[in-house]
Amino acid sequence: MTAALAGRLAAEDEAERAERLSPDDRLTCHVHGKWIHQCVSSPLHAHPVTRHRWCRDCAMVLTVTVDELARTVAMRCPRCGGGSSAATVRLLAACQASLAAAKAA
Repeated sequence: MTAALAGRLAAEDEAERAERLSPDDRLTCHVHGKWIHQCVSSPLHAHPVTRHRWCRDCAMVLTVTVDELARTVAMRCPRCGGGSSAATVRLLAACQASLAAAKAA
């Protein structure tokens, strides 16, 4: 783990405990100890109730494609090709910011 990642993890943990940061806006993952774009494809990051990485219409987990060279992240339902929700949009934004922060570190 790099010093920049360790520092960001600690800062986000503290901000979340103090309720200054929503868990949905973290750029790091306190469970995996990684930048969020590095572990967003984990089954732990798919949740049907909050609709994170979840297609409500198909009741399926969204697939994740992360291209660290192009700095892009995409999520889509393997069945219908959709699956967009407010939660997925926030998670995509966090992944994009995570990619940028990791590159800058």
